[in-house]
Amino acid sequence: MVLTVRRNVTPWATAALLLITPLTTGCTGDGDNAARPTPTSSSATPHGFVEGAREAAEQQSRLILNDPESGNTRVLDLISGKAHTTARVAGAVRLGTDGRFGYFHTSESTHVLDSGAWTVDHGDHVHYYRAAIRDVGDLATGREARVRGDATVTAVTDEDGRVFLHDRSELEKGEIGSSRTLSGAYAGAVVPYAEHLLALAEKGGTTRPAVLDRQGKRVAVPEAECEDPRGDAVTRRGVVLGCADGALLVHAEDGAFTAEKIPYGDPVPDGQRAVDLRQRPGSDTLTAPAGNDAVWILDVTERTWTRVETGPVVAANTAGEGSPLLVLETDGALHGYDITTGEHIARTERLLTGEQRLATDGTASVIEVDRSRAYVNDPGGKRVFEIDYNDGLRVARSFALDIEPVLMAETGR
Repeated sequence: MVLTVRRNVTPWATAALLLITPLTTGCTGDGDNAARPTPTSSSATPHGFVEGAREAAEQQSRLILNDPESGNTRVLDLISGKAHTTARVAGAVRLGTDGRFGYFHTSESTHVLDSGAWTVDHGDHVHYYRAAIRDVGDLATGREARVRGDATVTAVTDEDGRVFLHDRSELEKGEIGSSRTLSGAYAGAVVPYAEHLLALAEKGGTTRPAVLDRQGKRVAVPEAECEDPRGDAVTRRGVVLGCADGALLVHAEDGAFTAEKIPYGDPVPDGQRAVDLRQRPGSDTLTAPAGNDAVWILDVTERTWTRVETGPVVAANTAGEGSPLLVLETDGALHGYDITTGEHIARTERLLTGEQRLATDGTASVIEVDRSRAYVNDPGGKRVFEIDYNDGLRVARSFALDIEPVLMAETGR
């Protein structure tokens, strides 16, 4: 396993990172437990100060990895290349993240893990943080719960459409804390956005977007419909909601909310809808499998859908903004396609071990993408591959693990 610093880290940033005390193997006791010095009464609080965390010069990416059968869980630090052991979480069927916390969805609850890495974007500048890795606890949810969060609130929507709001600051302290329940039931996941909550409510046989304040009071109802909502993503231009006939984009500006439909153009069979929306966090280019042998690309800026014919799809993603469409196919290789023309432009050697499942299988491998690298998990080979997608899909590093990384999510972005 190569332990070199990622190439996108500049020399001065590398020097800064070397000053950070390395993590140790415990799940709650690592070198990041030592917080930055607490400001004294005679000094002003430094800009960006976060109690219990260290600020870094570069993005502090980490991968949360889990084997549902054994429950073994690791957090792989992509700066040091070291994997850290955390508490076992057996029976997880899905793994999600809000950029810092990992959410392991089991049949009875959702386990929360603080990866100890996150980014705060202030628009004109960005702060990168690292802190202790620790298990937070279990949210009382069912198997189909959907968790969405922002800097202040975590919204949990259960399979019956009930919504429970958790104070994000409690999770940051390592506590689940109490929750508030919103009145009513909603279709799809409730998404925190622009200091409000974006929900889909059914009325008179139609499903429409509704904007709620953080206490659950409805403050706006943009004029739009979204039949059979499935899938959502937050972009710089607003929240994208997957609908039967395309996508619904809800945008906030100067306190006003508007909704705009982005239709497929032609009727799309249910099995070929864009449901599993994937992106580089914040990117305005989304991908989703279009059935078994194609991938949808949604350009939110241009309000256009493009369908790219591929081989049998295991997973898809892209960094957007001129980067290739990345498609992991059942031949075990990662393929690159021109995001505009759909032309096949690159292919790796076979990366994955054994027979691969299609994207419709919940335990298929995934592709995580950040600003310079992509990551592919190989459960059968007990490895994770780091791909430089701007260099012909070059395998930059591979990480050997002591578990089968069936589930994977990237944090710190």
